Amino acid sequence: MIERFSDFFEADIECIPFSLGEEEDKTPQDSVPEELPLLALRNTALLPSMIVPVTLRREQSLKLVKKSYEDKTYLGVVAQKDKTKETDPLPEDIFTIGTIARVVQIFTPANGSEIVALIQGVWRFEILEIVRTKPYLVARIGDRPITIHMDRNEENNKAIIASIKDLASQVFEKTPHISNNIINVVNNVENPNFLINFVLSMLDLDAIEKQEILELDVVQTKAERLLKILTKEHQKVELKQQIQGKVRSEIDKQYREQVLNEQLKTIQKELGGSQVDNDIKDLKDKAKSKKWSSAVAEIFDNDIKKLQRINSMSPDYSVQLNYLETVVDLPWGEYSDDNFDLKHAQDVLDADHFGLEKVKKRILEYIAVLKLRKDLKAPILCLLGPPGVGKTSLGKSLAAALGRQYVRMSLGGLHDEAELRGHRRTYIGAMPGRIITNIKKAQTANPVFVLDEIDKVSGLNIQGDPSAALLEILDPEQNMSFHDNYLDIDFDLSRVLFVATANSATSIHPALLDRMEVIDISGYFLEEKIEIAKRHLLPKQLKEHGVEDNQLHVSDEVIHDIIKGYTRESGVRQLDKQIAKITRYRARQIVEKNKYQKDLQSKNLNAIFGIPTFDETKQLKEDTVGVVTGLAWTVVGGEILFVEASSGVGKGQLTMTGNLGDVMKESATLAYEYLKSDYKRYNITEDVFEKRNVHIHVPEGATPKDGPSAGITLFTALYSVFTKKKVKSNLAMTGEITLRGKVLPVGGIKEKILAAKRADIKHVILCKANKKHVEEIELKYIDGLTFHYIENVREIINLAF
Repeated sequence: MIERFSDFFEADIECIPFSLGEEEDKTPQDSVPEELPLLALRNTALLPSMIVPVTLRREQSLKLVKKSYEDKTYLGVVAQKDKTKETDPLPEDIFTIGTIARVVQIFTPANGSEIVALIQGVWRFEILEIVRTKPYLVARIGDRPITIHMDRNEENNKAIIASIKDLASQVFEKTPHISNNIINVVNNVENPNFLINFVLSMLDLDAIEKQEILELDVVQTKAERLLKILTKEHQKVELKQQIQGKVRSEIDKQYREQVLNEQLKTIQKELGGSQVDNDIKDLKDKAKSKKWSSAVAEIFDNDIKKLQRINSMSPDYSVQLNYLETVVDLPWGEYSDDNFDLKHAQDVLDADHFGLEKVKKRILEYIAVLKLRKDLKAPILCLLGPPGVGKTSLGKSLAAALGRQYVRMSLGGLHDEAELRGHRRTYIGAMPGRIITNIKKAQTANPVFVLDEIDKVSGLNIQGDPSAALLEILDPEQNMSFHDNYLDIDFDLSRVLFVATANSATSIHPALLDRMEVIDISGYFLEEKIEIAKRHLLPKQLKEHGVEDNQLHVSDEVIHDIIKGYTRESGVRQLDKQIAKITRYRARQIVEKNKYQKDLQSKNLNAIFGIPTFDETKQLKEDTVGVVTGLAWTVVGGEILFVEASSGVGKGQLTMTGNLGDVMKESATLAYEYLKSDYKRYNITEDVFEKRNVHIHVPEGATPKDGPSAGITLFTALYSVFTKKKVKSNLAMTGEITLRGKVLPVGGIKEKILAAKRADIKHVILCKANKKHVEEIELKYIDGLTFHYIENVREIINLAF
């Protein structure tokens, strides 16, 4: 037994036919037993007269081959139908036509877990019946192998055989691993059946294809089938050579172009310089005026040298050129001169915006400190308020007041971190982030940079976390060395005045919110809206629509009616649209030469807008049992809502409807349990909680409602139901309660007071701790409202009933 594969090759044994196939035609009947052990091959089909090396791993196959080799007996080699099955085959897993074979040699590799056997095919046979399956498959075969019918005198067969030799020689000549000795064997073989088997064994075919030809009985049919396979293989070889030729031609072409480009450079130098030289000269000229650091200058010089080494026809050239142009176009150390005149700043802010005193005060403080210390790091301001109150336009006014450049970037829907930090230059189509792009557009390193809708930024997702990227941008301790992935150089953003805007702070990343100075911008009072309409909105719309000042006048009363009947907002965006409608209406009258009055009348509003959209005076008409007016805050401003309560015969159950959130439901439960625990103080009979069900409902059920500020409203409604006392209709309230009856402060006071004013409420009940928020409002805006401040819900009894 050969123990090593190297010994096998050193013994000069070749995997080629050792006979001319005559044995298949002269099968002696007594040389093959009636029962034959079967060896199943997964990846090939053994052909008669052929010798193949086979690697064996299955225990069943190892036993069979060793026994056959030692006893010098025949075995039946059959192909396995499913080559992926590695377990011992069953009778239904093998083909019924195979090849009787003998084991020529076996050897054992060093790992010992498998053997390699050299097997020689002899004759074909057919399985009649599987007689045993252990220790390996044993089949009963026919009395004799199937005879191969041949007619060597047919001219047609001779032509086919000649074609096979010719095509096989051509295919083998163009196949690298096949030697000339193989081609000589093909040309000298006379036996047609042996020729077919030999050529098939040299082709890289699937086991199923070889099996199909093995099962054919007539040489002519086998030859025709092989001829089709050879034709297909010949086409594949030709196509492969064509592809290789094209690749070789492309490489030769690129080399030729490179040589020509070098020659072209030489010619261009003689004629006065090339485009590459001009590009590099322009970059160097721009770099001379840059106030960048020595580190940036060194990086620029190295990249210029790299650009000079790149072929101008290469795609890398344009990538490198674009990068260097971005570097030199950035305002390194270039700052605009600030205007420190506080009076000028006050005038600009007042001219552009009415009210907003808290924001204006903070801006003027910043300018004053900046005048004293010019290297002050810019604060990160966050203007927080409902839509339409002037947050975005305030950034533009701030830039005008300081004399700085203004840039704005909308963050709404931003979900890719690379939009802020840029893409690395390894990617095709890489570009700098929007921060660096806007700085380049501003051409100064200290613009007023408005980050609009920062609360709409997406959080962590598959493309990174934009909120986390903003942490570096909006941190004065970090943004002095902001790193853009495309630029790959630290850029100083510490002198940039970032102004972020948001409608709600709840959706802003907590760490990001901590880095910003939040300034609340509440909604406008009715009187403020009237002034804004007269000073800003109406003149703007008249100018945009080409209407002269003497052609349209809108009185305060008309503006008041527009605000009351056709807008419902904390800001003035809808009001601006309604004034635009009025201006368009007057423009049409002017063009059609219709008669009109300069002063617009309230009676004309229905013709322009239709019937009023909103009923702002939805105050209760009369005092009612179990119905209380509450005050709520929304992202679009304050609203009033009604809390209704009723009781009926039952078992003391509490039901809540109206699309209420968990916190609001908890407030209702608190109010109910508080009254239940202290019913004697409030003169409520005990059986009310045991024999009557209570139902609390908040109208407009399609609108979600939540928050703790309805606590005292819910308490009042429940007390009214239990005692049958009517609640005052001209009173509204807001405040959180505890299980001990304490009243806690809530937020959004200004917006809630605005809602109360719109609804013609006369009395407002608030927590005593909210008094400071009311005192911040100018008295003229809360004229007509009476505020009652309480610390315990017991105080409501004397105020609301």
